[in-house]
Amino acid sequence: MLSRNRELRRFAATYLLLTALLAAAALIITGPQTALWVLGASVVLGAVVAWFTRKRYQAIAGLSNRLDECLHGERNVQFASACEGELAVLSNEIEKLLHRLTLTAEQLDADRELLADSLADISHQLKTPLTSLALMTELVRKRIMERGTDVTEQDLVAIADRLRAIEALEDRITWLVSALLKIARLDAGTIKLACELVDPLGVVQEAVAPLAVSFDLADVELSVDVQPDCSYRGDAAWSAEALRNVVKNCLEHTPARGTVRIRVTEDALACRIVVTDTGPGISDKDLPHVFERFYRGSTDGRGDAVNPAGVGIGLALAQSLVTAQNGTIRAGNVHDANGATVGARFEIAFFKSAV
Repeated sequence: MLSRNRELRRFAATYLLLTALLAAAALIITGPQTALWVLGASVVLGAVVAWFTRKRYQAIAGLSNRLDECLHGERNVQFASACEGELAVLSNEIEKLLHRLTLTAEQLDADRELLADSLADISHQLKTPLTSLALMTELVRKRIMERGTDVTEQDLVAIADRLRAIEALEDRITWLVSALLKIARLDAGTIKLACELVDPLGVVQEAVAPLAVSFDLADVELSVDVQPDCSYRGDAAWSAEALRNVVKNCLEHTPARGTVRIRVTEDALACRIVVTDTGPGISDKDLPHVFERFYRGSTDGRGDAVNPAGVGIGLALAQSLVTAQNGTIRAGNVHDANGATVGARFEIAFFKSAV
């Protein structure tokens, strides 16, 4: 212990020097008997100090060993054996720090696994339509080369169908890449959202405008009901993007001759945008996970290579955009008088800054 601690050596040397000086003074002033008493008292006091010092350094050594175990991967480190006052405080603070570092390490491990799974999902979702694109393009090319100029009307119809499928695949890839880039920008904090007075009617119109053709092709009716004089503070463009993803999700799960309804109201707490559909609704199993990235619930056999049932990023992007504006989004189901599920329901709420 003395060989590794310079401060302790200085203290021992100083203590011995003072003891020798006091004993010499007692010998000169009062005689040898007093000098012996001074030496005896110094030895006893020194022994007590040495004992306490040894126990203290043993506790510090134990604390150092536990820290070394933690640095080498041991995460369940306890410091209950440190009973001395200031060492107990230090041990408690170190334990809290290690607990925080353990949580951070576990979160990093989970994020790494999530990233690997996400990359695998992204790769699969991009590879599937690209493979279909390549096959359809090759089929069209072969058909034209085989027929040459002698192309019948039936061949033209088949070629036109394949070209429309290719366009659909290209649109889906474009949307998928765009959504992934938006999510990445949100995670990186590079998107700067405005905080200005927003007209919900304009947001709804901007959100549903690109989906007009899709509604017609799916034979689904769109109903919009906006309460007059509604407003909230946020970013109109990104609010429309979030709402569009919700409406698009409802459209994809609404059968032909169904209805998607958008209703906007305002109360003392918030401006609320409620989107409902007349589809099968959301199962109890999938409901807690609808906003998780890349989560795909039961599809009941829906979807193909051209129009898959979903990749699980539209609603995640909508939640991120709404949350970034200090809003909330919730998912649920619509029930009839008998309690049966008659559709899905999404509620977006932008709360007022002052109530």
